[in-house]
Amino acid sequence: MVFHNLISSVLSEREPLHNIWFAGDFHTPPPFSYQVNFPRLELVLDGEYVNEMESHDRQLTSIVARTGDAIFIPPNCWNKPDWDTDCSVLSILFGRRQLGLSLVSKRKGEAQFFDIQKHSIQTRSGFAIDNILEALSSLARESHKKPMDELLLQALLQYCNTMLEAPVEQTQNRVKDLYQGICIYIQENFHRQITRDSIAERFSISSNHLSRLFRQQGHMTLADYITWVRIDRAKFMLKKYNFKLSEVSIRCGFKDVNYFCRVFKNKTGRTPTEYRGSV
Repeated sequence: MVFHNLISSVLSEREPLHNIWFAGDFHTPPPFSYQVNFPRLELVLDGEYVNEMESHDRQLTSIVARTGDAIFIPPNCWNKPDWDTDCSVLSILFGRRQLGLSLVSKRKGEAQFFDIQKHSIQTRSGFAIDNILEALSSLARESHKKPMDELLLQALLQYCNTMLEAPVEQTQNRVKDLYQGICIYIQENFHRQITRDSIAERFSISSNHLSRLFRQQGHMTLADYITWVRIDRAKFMLKKYNFKLSEVSIRCGFKDVNYFCRVFKNKTGRTPTEYRGSV
């Protein structure tokens, strides 16, 4: 298993000089930043990984994470990668139901990633990993993080490897793994113009197979799931930030603000303005 081996290598090669950066949510996230409801961990395996994010004293800054460094992003916090350097980054997303892992590699000056590998397994809830993630999220708000940050990071990585070694038995089939991977992909890319065809192409399956997969495995259709993810994010943005409705719609993947308002009212019973005024 490639991801088990990668995490094992990270654990064996960690040194005191390696930095652990923590993302924040005090400032309004800039366009094209990454922000999801779940904790995320990014590990720099090679090169330099440049990000715009918040410093420990809530200032906007550009950080250069180098080989061996890590970035922990608590739920609803953000980071904005530059992606114009030579680097390889292992990302772990701790979703409600899935643990999603992705390895991406980039060359400076090239528009596309040259190596992408993804994997997902069902996550365990009610276990120690929940408390480790909560501790890291709490530590992000503290000014003095060492040595707790390193100890918690190692505990988190060890637990991830334990789950990869012994995944939850009843979900270990290709159909379930594929469904979980697509859900994570949508959760990470809801702000982009993703479609049934583009998702099917990304996962090398037919569009009809994709629709059938959601009918069989999920509680809603593919289109309804994408809309649910986007509306859930819109609720958060309306509550948290003073974005204009047009910007909320764009950041949530809706091309047209009028269409966004119609869908929002259809799904929630209130217009975005009414929802914002009620919270």
